[in-house]
Amino acid sequence: MLRSIHTAATGMEAMQTKLDNIANNLANVNTTSYKRSTAKFHDLFYQNIREAGGQVGPDSVAPTGVQVGVGVKTASVHKEFEVGPIRMTNRPMDIAIRGDGFFTVENENSETLYTRDGNFQKGPNGTITTTHGYLLQPAITIPPDSVSVDVNPKGVVAATDQNGNRQEVGQINLVNFINPTGLKAIGGNLFQISDASGAPVQALPGENGMGALQGGALEGSNVNVVNEMVNMIQAQRAYEMNSKVMQAADGMMSTTNGVMR
Repeated sequence: MLRSIHTAATGMEAMQTKLDNIANNLANVNTTSYKRSTAKFHDLFYQNIREAGGQVGPDSVAPTGVQVGVGVKTASVHKEFEVGPIRMTNRPMDIAIRGDGFFTVENENSETLYTRDGNFQKGPNGTITTTHGYLLQPAITIPPDSVSVDVNPKGVVAATDQNGNRQEVGQINLVNFINPTGLKAIGGNLFQISDASGAPVQALPGENGMGALQGGALEGSNVNVVNEMVNMIQAQRAYEMNSKVMQAADGMMSTTNGVMR
């Protein structure tokens, strides 16, 4: 009975973890370039009461064993990097990635970070930055007399002055990783490299598997509200069933204690 209570408790804990991730996904359904999180589970070790093939008589062996599982554990919680819907904003400094890849930015501590959020701004000295003020790498400076800026699918940034003179002012490169799900999310639509992600591989947009860029657009969240609601109902029902198991085990223990008395 104690074993069943512990097993059910691990199930309730696992469903709580799943529900926590669903809640975070739904909370970020309108967050630019947000990638949904998915929780995966593994069963725990088994208690071998009798080994399969063990001797059960002078001339016979057991065709099957007796194994009793002791529950479940969270194996991983990782990001799903499917491209979200692209929505037009017609704002020149908004840039969406149509496909794989990340922008490279540098924070105030000169630390390199990665993001798919292309909601860029023009800093006080003309450099392109994120909404946090982090510099896009390699750094690109927009001339002060520019009246318009555009980015082509290959990442070439061009500025036009008031006389209609157009000049290329920089090139946006993208990076990707062997295992993007190994990146560490730190909030603010930013990711850090980790031992699991592998080293960044840089390429021009539209080349070597990188997505092309689209100016005047942003990538939306890849959260599917209907799927998350279905997952939420499944997690809730599984949580309730595990709580019923605990109640049943507790009732059986009470019955046993009553017999003993």
